[in-house]
Amino acid sequence: MFRKTATAVALLVAALAVPLAPPTLAQTPKIVLAPPGVPPIFGSIIAFVAQDRSFFKKYGVDVELRSFDNGTAASRAVLAGDLDASMSATPLLIKQVANAGVPLIAIYGWPKPDFELGTTDAAKAKCTDLKGQQVGIDTPGGARSIALKSILVGGCHMALDDVQQVALGSNTASAMIAGQIKYGILHLDDVPEIESHGKKVTIIETLRQASPINHWLVIVARKDTLAKKREAFVRMMAGIIAAAHYMADPKNAERVATIAQITGRSHTIALGALKEYLKYGLWAIDNDGLPKEKIEKFIAFQAKVGGIQKGKTLPTYEQLVDASIWRDANALYQKSH
Repeated sequence: MFRKTATAVALLVAALAVPLAPPTLAQTPKIVLAPPGVPPIFGSIIAFVAQDRSFFKKYGVDVELRSFDNGTAASRAVLAGDLDASMSATPLLIKQVANAGVPLIAIYGWPKPDFELGTTDAAKAKCTDLKGQQVGIDTPGGARSIALKSILVGGCHMALDDVQQVALGSNTASAMIAGQIKYGILHLDDVPEIESHGKKVTIIETLRQASPINHWLVIVARKDTLAKKREAFVRMMAGIIAAAHYMADPKNAERVATIAQITGRSHTIALGALKEYLKYGLWAIDNDGLPKEKIEKFIAFQAKVGGIQKGKTLPTYEQLVDASIWRDANALYQKSH
């Protein structure tokens, strides 16, 4: 009897010790992930690197990248069940959960927003010059729109209604190059793109200066979808982690810059942007990019600036973040290295 019990225990321990094995082709789970922007924004290229370098395939998941005009629309599609996950603005997630009780949760984040308010009109490059001006954003309520509000309130002591928002998706730089608008909420890589066309950009204020506690972007999923397809999400996240490490290795810079041309940037500008973004720390590499203390401070900040409606209960960190997906994905990644 003792031998039979000991044998059973040994078999159970051995089974638990077996690493997550790649599924067969017929069993390969699928995730549909939406990067923001058409063309995609530079911050999202981590997913395109994972796809190009077959990291998703390596960890046994089929990931379809389906680009959306902006993260706000993509988030709505996730809620509707049309997508498994999206890259959407952190303030949007906080507002959706706090104000509407939506069942969304984050599994990975970009903790350092790179938004800045810039102009091609150097003669009118002060906060006081912004009154009544048209400012390029993605969409009202989107990531650039939220950044504009934070910059105006925190850096310029103005209200969002003091300017005219112009919805341009991810094409603010193109509109400024064409002379359609003179002001816009820009990413770091937008500036060299505009200046490569002979227009000098003057930065009026950055989001980091106006609101240092801001958190930029998250990969979000419905809680029920995450529970149902948890293994697939872990495998997808392992591919993202592998891509982050690949991008951080200088010897891969040329290849990453080539992949990054999907953003509409030339190889030269993409290469320069990659180096600047790595120095800036845009992509979380050794963690999930969702630090608890920063997220909790940002939740409180959203309540202070009116992002969370009066009378609504502030969401907790645990309501917004599932830290177990990155943890298990990183363990899977580490087993292969």
